[in-house]
Order: sequence, then C-alpha cells, then structure tokens
Amino acid sequence: MIIGILKENPDERRVAMPPATVEALVKKNVKVIIEQDAGSGSYHSDEDYKNHAEIVSRNEVLKKSDVLIRISAPEDGDLDKMREGQVLIGVLNPLGEAELTQKLLKKKITSFSLDILPRTTKAQAMDILSSMATATGYKAVLDSAMHLPHFFPMFMTAAGTIAPAKVLVLGAGVAGLQAIATARRLGARVEAFDVRSAVKEEVQSLGAKFVEVEGALEDAKAGGYGIEQTEEFKERQRQTIHEHASAADVIITTAQIPGRKAPILIKKETVEAMKPGSVIVDLASSTGGNCELTKKASNIEHKGVTILGKTSYPSTIPTDASKMFGKNVFNFLSLMINEDGSLNLDFEEELIRESCVSHQGEYISKRIKEFYQEK
Repeated sequence: MIIGILKENPDERRVAMPPATVEALVKKNVKVIIEQDAGSGSYHSDEDYKNHAEIVSRNEVLKKSDVLIRISAPEDGDLDKMREGQVLIGVLNPLGEAELTQKLLKKKITSFSLDILPRTTKAQAMDILSSMATATGYKAVLDSAMHLPHFFPMFMTAAGTIAPAKVLVLGAGVAGLQAIATARRLGARVEAFDVRSAVKEEVQSLGAKFVEVEGALEDAKAGGYGIEQTEEFKERQRQTIHEHASAADVIITTAQIPGRKAPILIKKETVEAMKPGSVIVDLASSTGGNCELTKKASNIEHKGVTILGKTSYPSTIPTDASKMFGKNVFNFLSLMINEDGSLNLDFEEELIRESCVSHQGEYISKRIKEFYQEK
C-alpha cells in the first residue's frame, strides 16, 4: 500500500505527518510518498524525509497513492484528479461543508474526517480536535497578551503595584482549559464559564473561578459537546456574561456546536461596556463567532476593544502542532493496516465506521447519515 502526504495551502504551515512519524509508519510495511516541500512550513526539509519517504510532485502523490493524507480539505483541482476507491484522510468538516461532502460521495472516494471521531477513551490517541485545541488555547492567550496594554501578572515595584490582568474564558473544553492554564501560568486572575456543570471541578483545579448560570440543558448523547440551550437560559447567560465581561481585561471565547452557527455570547453592548484596551479572542470565528462583532480571520477594534478573529492558531505553532497531528493520524491509520502493509477497512470497528464520511457512494457514519437526512 502507498500512503501519500500532500502539501497544505500556502497559509497553512503544518504538515500532516512529520519525518519521525513517517519513519514509524514505514515500519508497518507501507510505502510513503510525500509532495516536495510539504514540510517546509513546519521546518522539516525534504532531506529530513528522504530516508523514509519518496519525494515526488503533487500530481504523482494524487495519482499513485492508495491513501491520501492532508490536514485541510482538498481543493476542486485535487478532487478532479482523485480516482474512485481512493482513500482520503483529513479534517473535512462534513457537517459544515455540504458541497465537498457531496463531491466525495459522487466520486465514490472513501473519505475519513478525523474531526467527527467519537469521543471515546480509545479515540483519545487519535483525537485531533483535542490536540489542535491544545495549541489553539495556548497561542490564544499569548496573542491576547501581546495585544493587551497591561501586564498579565501582578508586579510589586518601586514605581507601585501593578494589578494582575483579569481573564474570562467562555467554554471549558480542551481549548478553554488550556487557555485557563496558560493564563494562570502568566499570572492572570481567571474566571471561566461553561454550560456543562461537569467541567466545574476541572476549571477549579486549574486555579480559576467557575461562573455558574442555573438551568443549563445537558445531553449525555452529545458526547461531551455543548448543545443548544433554551431562550430563557440564553438570556440569563447573556446577563451573567455581560457582568463579568465588563470587568475583564481579556475574554477568550471557545463555544461551538458541531454543524451549527456558533452561539452569540458577547453582544455589541457588552463589548461597549468593556474597558478601553481590553481584548477579545474569538476562537469560534470560523463558525460565525461568539462575539456579535467578530470578523472571521480578521482583527478589528471597536471603541477601544480589540477583537481577534484568527482561525488558524495551530498553524502558528507548526512544528509541535504537526507532531501532535501526525501522531493522531498514525494511531488512526494503525487501525486499518494489516501486518503485511495492506489496507483493511473494517467497518465493524466503531472508530473507522463513525469517522467515515463516504464509501462506495454512500454515507457511512451514523452521525453524517442523520445530519444529511434532516436537510
């Protein structure tokens, strides 16, 4: 079996698999080919790969590979060159990219999207959402610190005492928890809000105060994700967030619902109630943003408040983010490689079945089937 690694878009500095992971992969009796300069953005040269992979052109990767690996979804030009039965593994966002999903179906490409893996104990080793959220939460805090006109930690100097920055984190998933931990390491006072009461202990264990709003709906079937809330709860939530946001120097928002527009947590009037110089980092900007004023992939300022809508924080820490992503992919691939290096698509295996978007012209994942049946 030949596994091909494609180069990402120019604005994406990560690579789907760094050299050390490729070395481990070839020990499973597979051949790896990689597009020329695919690792350059993450500081891995072709020379670093050549002992374990063949360096080829993009067209050759698309033509020769039995399994194609890429972080981002393929462009139309790449899809046109792919053949029926070829396997594609990446982050395809099938709940949000209906057009791409239909094209994969029509071309009878077997596609796996690692962002829809079930959130199970076994899946943790291949959970790219958690890996990349770790990078995102970390870099989001550093970015906010660079834009904030204040120190994060408290300082006691001959020139007087500097109070610590106040940070409010909305959403205590992996990105939120990493943001809390990083902000605390930098010496900030941190508060966190989440509709899931189960994360309260985790938030407090990191040294942050948990902000509670009574009456949140929780669904065990949601697999650890947030779910849509009642209008009554949303109103109480907005009032509570407004109060805490008005006193914050930095707000980091992370709340997203798979397949839906991100919930608005910070209204325009809340932004205008914040202190001049305050910073909002909206990590949900790719799905509309948690702040009413957020502009996707843009930084703006509104009445003295800076709102950062960056969507690619993992790409700003490309070496370690690629290492984490590559290990996740390696662990996933290990489920479908026989001892002789041949491909084994065992759809009895939950993680293979439920991460499979399309196979032989049909939807495979139950989640994807139900989502598109509702459309």
